[in-house]
Amino acid sequence: MIGIYIGSTDAFAGKNIVLMALGLEMQRRGMRVGYMKPVGSIPKRVDDVFGDEDAIVIQELLGLETSPDILTPVIIPDNLRATTLSDETDALAAIQSAYDTISKDKDVMLVGGCGSIQYTGTHRGVDGITLSKQLGLKTLLVDRYRRNRLNYDAILNIKNTLGDDMLGVLFNDVPEDFSRDAEDILIPFLEKNDVDVFGMVPRDPMLNAIKASELAWRLKGKIISGNSQSQRIIQNFLIGTMQVENFMTYFRQSANLATIVGGDRTDLQLVAMEGGCPCLIVTGNITPNEIVRARSEQLGVPVIQVSEDTYTVAKRMELILNSQKLRELVKIKRGAELVDNAFDYNKLCQKLSWKSE
Repeated sequence: MIGIYIGSTDAFAGKNIVLMALGLEMQRRGMRVGYMKPVGSIPKRVDDVFGDEDAIVIQELLGLETSPDILTPVIIPDNLRATTLSDETDALAAIQSAYDTISKDKDVMLVGGCGSIQYTGTHRGVDGITLSKQLGLKTLLVDRYRRNRLNYDAILNIKNTLGDDMLGVLFNDVPEDFSRDAEDILIPFLEKNDVDVFGMVPRDPMLNAIKASELAWRLKGKIISGNSQSQRIIQNFLIGTMQVENFMTYFRQSANLATIVGGDRTDLQLVAMEGGCPCLIVTGNITPNEIVRARSEQLGVPVIQVSEDTYTVAKRMELILNSQKLRELVKIKRGAELVDNAFDYNKLCQKLSWKSE
C-alpha cells in the first residue's frame, strides 16, 4: 500500500481538486482508494460529530464512507477564538490511529493537506512535513502561480527536507503568458535539482468565479439595486481610483470585471456600468445617487454597498477570489478535467513502480 500526501507551498493552491482528480483516475485504473484529511479548518457537524467540510465533499465525490471525525481527526478553525492553542491532546496519535483504520485493505491512500505543508498545524505538532514523515507518505506538492511567480525557493526547501520522499510538484493556475518561461527555464532548473514536475494546470478564470449575491455576503455588504441580476458571475475586479479618461481607456481593455469604487465617484460608477461591468462595489458606506441606482436596474448591474474603504475591500476581494472553493459540480468537473489533461500519470506510475497505461 502506498500513501500519498497532497500538500502545497501555500494555502488555497488547489490541493482539493488535484486530489479528487488523482483519486478518480486511480479508481478508474481499478485501485482501492482510501482518503483522509488529517487536519481541517472548516468545521461541519454531521449528526453528533464534527468533521471538515471540504473533506466531506471530497469523500462523497470519491464514493467513500468514513465517519467525519475519523476522516478529519483534528480541526483547527481559522477563527482564533475558536482555536484551542493550549489543547494538549495528542493530535499526532489521533491522526495515526485514523490513518491505520482507513488504510486497511487499500491499494493507495490519498492524504489531503491543509494550508501550507511547512507551517499549518505546527502549534499542534501536525504540520504537513511532520505528518508525511510520521505516516510514511510520499509527497506530491501543488504550487499555485501567485504574485507573478511560482514559488521555486519553497519547492527546493521542501525537497531538501523530504528528500526522496517527495514525488515532485504540479504547478497550478499558470497563465498562458508565463507558461513559456516555466517550460524553458524553471522546469529544467528544478529537474536538474532532482525535482520532478508532473505538469502545469492552465489558468481558468471560471474556477475562481463567484456570484454577486455570495460576494455581497462575503464582503458583509448589501445589494442596493440590480437585485434581479444577483446571480451574475464575477471573475476578477478592477479598482476605480483614477481620472475618468484614464479609467475609460483601461476599462475597455479589461471588460467583465467587478469594479470597486468610492461611493462618491458617480462619474466612475456610470462609466463602469456603461462599459459592461458585471457588478459594482461602492465603498465608504456611501449610497450612490438615484441616477446610478436607476441605471443599474436598467442595465442589470448589481450594486453592492460596503462600509469599508476601497483599499481594504480590494484586499478582501483578492483573498475571496483566491480562496473560492469548488462547490458547484460544473466547477469540480472542469477542474478535474484540467488536472487530468495536465498531469503526467505515467511519470507518477514510474516513480511508484506502478504499471502505466
